[in-house]
Amino acid sequence: MKSSFVATLLAAAAGSAVAIPMPMPLPPGIPTKAAATTQLAALTVTPYVDDGAYDRDLFPTWNTVSGTCNTRETVLKRDGTNVVVSSACAATSGSWYSPYDGATWTAASDVDIDHMVPLKNAWVSGANAWTTAKRQQFANDLTNPQLWAVTDNVNQSKGDKSPDAWKPPLTSYYCTYAKAWVRVKYVWALTITSAEKTTLTSMLSTCSA
Repeated sequence: MKSSFVATLLAAAAGSAVAIPMPMPLPPGIPTKAAATTQLAALTVTPYVDDGAYDRDLFPTWNTVSGTCNTRETVLKRDGTNVVVSSACAATSGSWYSPYDGATWTAASDVDIDHMVPLKNAWVSGANAWTTAKRQQFANDLTNPQLWAVTDNVNQSKGDKSPDAWKPPLTSYYCTYAKAWVRVKYVWALTITSAEKTTLTSMLSTCSA
């Protein structure tokens, strides 16, 4: 009988999800608990109003970042381990740990790039008044904790939901998720709802620092 360790390695080689501990790369700009709390308090609270005009094409993705690499490919390289890419910058091998659910993937096709603040949520939070150029910058933001490599069906489950309607499957990740969400909304001067603020306050209370 194979040991669980060997079975885990074989599962990883087959491209299936496995929960094995490994270093977790983080997007840049995640604030401390204190900074996130201050930033949350500074956000404008408004009701959720959907004007019905949202279209994903109003947020162009993915930009060319360097050479043949676009934003998605750049995040896959940034957040993966031992990532090998082709001349077209497509990831041909590597592994990706999804912090939302704790799964590890060895096929890039199993990984989505999640917008921490979903594009539609940004639209109803103030981005509907932006230029297309600014929305493109937001959708490809590599400077702040906006883009995350995560399990594809977890990203799809999240959709355009804010934290009061969807949270990461791993409760241990509530702190980091809330800090990142607040940071993105703060940097981009987006609004939040009352329910969103209440939930984020609760999630930040799980942080130690």
